Amino acid sequence: MQSPVTFRREEAGLATVRVNWQVKTVLPVAFVLLNGLLLFLMATVSLRDPERHQVLIVAGTGAVAICAAVMIALAYFIQRPMVELQDKIARVGEGDLEVSVNFARRNDEIGDLGRNFNHMVQQLRESREEIEGLHRTQMSRAEHLATLGELATGLAHEIRNPLAGIAGVIEIVGRDLPVTSPARAVIKDVRLEIAQINRILTDLLQTARPHPPAVRPTDLNTTVEHAVMLARQQILSKPIKVELEKDPKLPNVEHDRDQMHQVVLNLLLNAVQAIDGAGVVRVVIASKKDQALISVSDSGRGISPQHLPFIFRPFYTTKGNGTGLGLSLVRRIVEDHRGRIEVESEVGNGTEFLLTLPLRQGKAEAAAS
Repeated sequence: MQSPVTFRREEAGLATVRVNWQVKTVLPVAFVLLNGLLLFLMATVSLRDPERHQVLIVAGTGAVAICAAVMIALAYFIQRPMVELQDKIARVGEGDLEVSVNFARRNDEIGDLGRNFNHMVQQLRESREEIEGLHRTQMSRAEHLATLGELATGLAHEIRNPLAGIAGVIEIVGRDLPVTSPARAVIKDVRLEIAQINRILTDLLQTARPHPPAVRPTDLNTTVEHAVMLARQQILSKPIKVELEKDPKLPNVEHDRDQMHQVVLNLLLNAVQAIDGAGVVRVVIASKKDQALISVSDSGRGISPQHLPFIFRPFYTTKGNGTGLGLSLVRRIVEDHRGRIEVESEVGNGTEFLLTLPLRQGKAEAAAS
């Protein structure tokens, strides 16, 4: 790609040798006519002088008339459209995308040029409107998340303090209950509910106060395996299998082990919740060039097409007891790792999430720049 300095030099060089298009057009025409006059002059040598002069005057007048007609025709059919096009290009450069050229109705190459120009401006106009719409959406989302951050931080601290006291009281009550007391089952349920509230508060705080990943070269197979083991522990009472296929040839991947553990665990728990009855959740780790791939697929009920575009939005959930923060947090962590997450789903045939992570964060930053 040319540097701005080189471009300005070339532009200055072009300006010093600029020749008007009329001169470029009339020179070959004049050259041909002049040669014709010379040949005509040689052919009329045998004529008498008065007759010869009259013939030469007529021929010269005809040559001048031909040049004038050519110039007028070129000015009408070529110069006028080019001047209009130049003016409209300058207006587009100033940001006016409502312009169009009038000669686009012509049925020739100049008309083709005009139609292509009008189509290009229309595409630019539509792209700008789309970008402005996306910008407004992102700004609204940023304001929403900023407000959420302030509310979530205060709310989490206000809830966690009494919740810690409740958890302590439950522990004391649980120790004092007789072994045969039926209230022990209730105590167990209360503990689970407290843990659920703590998990929701943790998701809120992580969404409201994100921190950059502490990346270091680590075995991604081990990170994913720990998440799989924890997911298996949570579904011991369910007829669901969690299969793991590691990649023994995968080199160490630069990632935050705790954050990626959270990502995979969130996807695994979502996959388990999507399965009604028996089913299989499959996790596959692979590598491709300078990237590591993690696939989490399930044999569950799938996601309907109308919900699929919105599943990564904060607070968007189709679950009755969901917060809508899990997948939003997953995407943010993956993007903080310079990676991307993709999803494919078919109702009744399950869902697959595909995570793509760079092996080295430095290469990902260089590719992005």
